[in-house]
Amino acid sequence: MSYIRRAITPIIRDRVDNSKCMLLTGARQVGKSTLLEHEFPKYNKVSFDDRLNRLQAREEPKLFFLNNPCPLFIDEVQKEHSVLEEIKLKVDRSDERGLFILSGSQKLELMKGMSESLAGRISITELAGLSLREINAIGFNKHFIPTDEYIALREKELKHYENIWDVIHRGSYPELYDVHRDWQDFYSSYVNTYLERDINELIASDGTTFAKFLTATAARTGELLNYANIASDVGVSEPTIKTWISILERTGIVYLLQPYSSSALKRAVKTPKLYFRDTGLACYLTRWLTADSLMVSAVAGNMFETFIVSEILKSYSNEGQDYRFSVFYYRGRDKNAKKENEIDLIIEENGVLYPVEIKMTGNPKADMTATNIVLDKVANKERGTGTIICLVEKKTYLSENVIALPIEYI
Repeated sequence: MSYIRRAITPIIRDRVDNSKCMLLTGARQVGKSTLLEHEFPKYNKVSFDDRLNRLQAREEPKLFFLNNPCPLFIDEVQKEHSVLEEIKLKVDRSDERGLFILSGSQKLELMKGMSESLAGRISITELAGLSLREINAIGFNKHFIPTDEYIALREKELKHYENIWDVIHRGSYPELYDVHRDWQDFYSSYVNTYLERDINELIASDGTTFAKFLTATAARTGELLNYANIASDVGVSEPTIKTWISILERTGIVYLLQPYSSSALKRAVKTPKLYFRDTGLACYLTRWLTADSLMVSAVAGNMFETFIVSEILKSYSNEGQDYRFSVFYYRGRDKNAKKENEIDLIIEENGVLYPVEIKMTGNPKADMTATNIVLDKVANKERGTGTIICLVEKKTYLSENVIALPIEYI
């Protein structure tokens, strides 16, 4: 398989050059090791997937670092937290930059370990699966924000995307873009590896029950997170489901999109929305085996929304930006409304709230953004242009403050 250059590469190179220690996180198989080995071939490398390496790092750390001198790349570092104390000592004793590159697939757990041992000494960066820009070799690398400036810049590198449903169904793991890799075989191996290597260390349950949980969760991508509902389907307790959802989030399988919080929106739902980070994995778990069957299915809308949300998050992480404080959703009911209203995404930047609708339609209407006016209640914030990301063929203004954009603009 030929190497696909990752959009985040300049960010990583800069952070390695300017920090003593850099941590790259992300789910299994998103390409962390490949990227780091390709960009930093002169670094010594050791993997903590190897039990002997972990044992030596834990019991004889000085000998471990004699055998593995700096500059050093440690893969799957979350499997042996004790090494972080020795890394701390080494970076404190040196003025050199780029001493350590670390990678791991358990983001939240890693960050906890880093905050205890390497606070202020480490740069943390996230790698997601392949984005549409990367798949199509587009060099543009700014996070999605529907401003006139962004749209003008994006239009300089627009490329029509063929067979978008094939990409949604295939997913974003780099190995799947090797023409010889079988889709079902890859995801079968991925799920088995994920259960064996990551989950067995984190749960007190059999793999069969957890696999059932994975399927029940994938079936709810793009929906409000309902722990009780999933617990009923899987046959375990609600606290167990909460723990397992946390594990999926920690290991980069799902993302919980938080509701926009403002005292002005008193009737807003407070529950997060659940999104799988990879639509191919969600399709495999829910047994949608072809792109054609997915496209005409009852879940097509949720899968399309999941894909677009994931692409927008990638646009942030590939620029080295933290999307957690910028991207939200809204669902609520005003006093006189008969049903709940929703804004699929609210992107906040520089005091402006940009409402974004995600619709699986080629015929968008301005009234699809009728809920946007609720944002006018938020004090000290301005409402930006409303956007509908959809299957329209070209950029189309639906009114003075509503624009429909093709997927190519993300």
